[in-house]
Amino acid sequence: MLHQFQVWFLPVLLLAVTTALAIPLSRYCAWIMDGKYRAPAGLRWLESLLNTGPQDWKQYAVALLLFNLVMFVFGFAVLSMQPVADLGLNPEHKGMLGATTIFNTTISFLTNTNLQHYSGEQHLSYFSQIFMILWNMFVSASVGFCGLAAIIRGLRGDQQMGNFYVDMWRVVVFMFLPASLLMGVVLLADGVPMTLEPAASVATLEPASMGIDDQGQPQAQQISRGPVAAIIPIKHLGTNGGGFFGANSAHPFENPSAWSNFLSMMNLCLFPFTLVLMFGRMLGQMRHAWVIFGVMMLLMVAMIGWGVYWDTLQPNPGLAGLPVDQSLGNLEGKELRFGTSAGATFAAATTAITCGSVNCMHDSLNPLAGITPMTGMWLNCVFGGKGVGMINLLLYLVVGVFIAGLMVGRTPEYLGKKVEAREMKLAMLALLVHPILVLMPTGYFVATDYGIKAMNNPGAHGFSEVLYEFSSSSANNGSGFEGLGDTWGMIDNANPAPESPYWDIATGLVMLFGRFLPVIVPLALAAGLARKKPTPFTVGTMRTDTFTFGCVLLGTILLVGALLFLPVAALGPVADHFGPIPFGG
Repeated sequence: MLHQFQVWFLPVLLLAVTTALAIPLSRYCAWIMDGKYRAPAGLRWLESLLNTGPQDWKQYAVALLLFNLVMFVFGFAVLSMQPVADLGLNPEHKGMLGATTIFNTTISFLTNTNLQHYSGEQHLSYFSQIFMILWNMFVSASVGFCGLAAIIRGLRGDQQMGNFYVDMWRVVVFMFLPASLLMGVVLLADGVPMTLEPAASVATLEPASMGIDDQGQPQAQQISRGPVAAIIPIKHLGTNGGGFFGANSAHPFENPSAWSNFLSMMNLCLFPFTLVLMFGRMLGQMRHAWVIFGVMMLLMVAMIGWGVYWDTLQPNPGLAGLPVDQSLGNLEGKELRFGTSAGATFAAATTAITCGSVNCMHDSLNPLAGITPMTGMWLNCVFGGKGVGMINLLLYLVVGVFIAGLMVGRTPEYLGKKVEAREMKLAMLALLVHPILVLMPTGYFVATDYGIKAMNNPGAHGFSEVLYEFSSSSANNGSGFEGLGDTWGMIDNANPAPESPYWDIATGLVMLFGRFLPVIVPLALAAGLARKKPTPFTVGTMRTDTFTFGCVLLGTILLVGALLFLPVAALGPVADHFGPIPFGG
């Protein structure tokens, strides 16, 4: 009984505390994005320099794309100059990543995906971590936030969508920077390191175990460290997910205790929860926002509950029949200092939120529990990232409204505007981009040596590894099943995997298209609705702030998601649960 309480206490506390914090924070975010604040004179002057005037949806989209193009060039240059860009920030003389991995990493952090085909403490200097990784974590996290703000303005009838550069300024300066500074201090107090010193050289109790150096002396252990506390707060607050260390949030320097683990999960959920309510406040439609929030929360609870049940409350099938106590569930690949249910809870939250940070090996989840993180990435609207999750939900919402209108024989309406052929074409275009980017490369890679030779496990589990990689890339999540041979590493790596450059390029392109098309197309959709005249509210108008509408929205999400991804779920995690199936000869 005590174990059951401990298992469910963490996810219940997480959802309750984050929701309570999201309510006042949503008021603040709406206040900022509507420009109702009065900043100090110096900040007002800087903001005025960025303000190029009101932008329609095309100008807003062009500004967004140009900004990201500049950031790609800048990020690629920083990583390429790593061996020579010192400034005292490369004390361990890190070499340069392979060309395809530089391409992949630049796109990864540009698109807020943070998929890592490298190990941070081994391959990146402090210079690269600060000027490329940390910088991108702030600005790439703001792009989806800005996109949502512009779409809200269109939905409420504004003919101009705002100004992208001003929106970016507001999000970074008034939201992410203060929150990151506060969380950085808290994490410092919990033991997260913050230093520019090189790796510490430590003589262990058994120095012989570390090997012998060229002079015949026992080697000391090298313990990596760095400006970790500066990066971890925005890693989660910005739903970035890229770890300073290769072990990500399972590493004790990134996540020292159960307290820091709870804060990490709360941080990655905080802004996605908040933006749903900000949507309602900016539109003046809070009841509608709470219906959407309720649908998302129901899906979130279902995902966490499914993952915890099948992983924490069920034994590891690989240990069946062995004299091993499995009363605490599947403990493979888990950090027990966080609690037994922390791995499954974190896995569900980080993929529903599209963060990608991990505190356990997703590859070690029980097969049916592995469906949970995949489902979060496939639906891509269960809160999702900052703004992007809400944008994706709007696409399902438009489709749901259209289907409901057809069922009652009435022209569908949303927020008093008619949803017609143009809106449906745009909504379906944005919705179908995601499954195409997941399923097509997955099918190609599992049918060729690029995928088969990279698999760490045969059969359905190996298929799940490949499927997860492209699901994570398209959803801009960044987590991995791991075990997959998708890394390239350094130029001087003696044995680079021959399939790795193809993984770098393929996932890089998937991340690129999976990021910008689902943001730009809804901008056009919102602008089209803004131009339409409001229709009068009548007894035949379907209300969007009722329980019935919530059921319509939930049904649309589940129906569309099931039609798109149920077949590959059956080939991967479900088949893995029922037993090994030969794959790839």
